[in-house]
Amino acid sequence: MAHELVADAEFDSMVFEGLSGVTRAMHMCRGNAPGGMWAATGGYEAISREVFPRLENVDRLLLEYDSDRAGTFAPLADVLPHHQVVLGLVTTKDGKLEDPDDLVSRIEEATQYVPLERLAVSPQCGFASGEISKVMTLEEQDAKLRLIGDFARRVWG
Repeated sequence: MAHELVADAEFDSMVFEGLSGVTRAMHMCRGNAPGGMWAATGGYEAISREVFPRLENVDRLLLEYDSDRAGTFAPLADVLPHHQVVLGLVTTKDGKLEDPDDLVSRIEEATQYVPLERLAVSPQCGFASGEISKVMTLEEQDAKLRLIGDFARRVWG
């Protein structure tokens, strides 16, 4: 692991030090560029042991898990006990809706590492995370958000 990445994690955590009254969250973006371009491949295993424990002043981690290139949920074992983990299981790269039963299976798999009460679900990234990355219609975006809401009610009540 690059020394710079560890230093960056420590710096990111220091930014939130002493801050109260807000939820301190960090999104670990893997890339969501036009035409399917991305910035990182491989699982979080490459960074989880060194980075996640250094994020002690962060309450919530938003992790992208919408494709195979994110790897398994095993790195979730390295998050701190106070971290809430938001799993970006729903892609914003295309308008095809995920199967709700597949999402339930993914959440069940993640509970091997983090209890359900500390898990949440979200889109993997924003719908317009790049200047020219808008690939979904408003109707498709609406359907994705409704899917997430329905799914969250199904799993968490």
